[in-house]
Amino acid sequence: MKHETDRATSAMEGQDEEEALRADLYRLLARLVREPADEDLLAWLADSRPDGQDETLQDPVIAALIALSQAATDASPSELERAHFRHFVGVIQGEITPYASWYRHGELMDKALVALREDLRRLGFTRRESSHDPEDHLAALFEIMAMLIDDRSAQAGPFFMAHLAPWTERCLDDLARVDTDFYARTGELGKVFIAEEHDRLAQEAERSPVRVIES
Repeated sequence: MKHETDRATSAMEGQDEEEALRADLYRLLARLVREPADEDLLAWLADSRPDGQDETLQDPVIAALIALSQAATDASPSELERAHFRHFVGVIQGEITPYASWYRHGELMDKALVALREDLRRLGFTRRESSHDPEDHLAALFEIMAMLIDDRSAQAGPFFMAHLAPWTERCLDDLARVDTDFYARTGELGKVFIAEEHDRLAQEAERSPVRVIES
């Protein structure tokens, strides 16, 4: 009985670590998309290169993290500030428009945002007064996923399938094609991570008895 209890405890600890890593990856991607990486973040990324031995992450994610770490070593905050503006903001519009409404229906502030706001209200999320971006910004959705995972919410799967699965891989694929190595590596990391999340969360969504609103 003791050995069975030890194995169960070890399995739970491993699951807790994996969930924490997933939430951390969502937060990292959200931070990199939302604003330029500063000197502290670049130094942390450069020093946080995985050794490839962590079995809690699949090999494509490890490879993408290593590539991002190398890109962080070669990047500078001033370079990334200019690149972030060009890729995500622009004078009128950046090279990439990281909003669900844009990727799903070709225009901002459309029905995808309305459906998202209804689900956020139902889940108890409120928009920060300091936020200037609509709620369907890629970074905001990544942050919500991190919080749902932290809370072990049964709604993580349905939320992902309704509001991220239909468009985020296309957006991240576009990011992976930009001419700034650091942001291209960010896009690659996002692509492989979201692909794994899709496989995982599609199964969770099927088991969930609660329907998340779809536009």
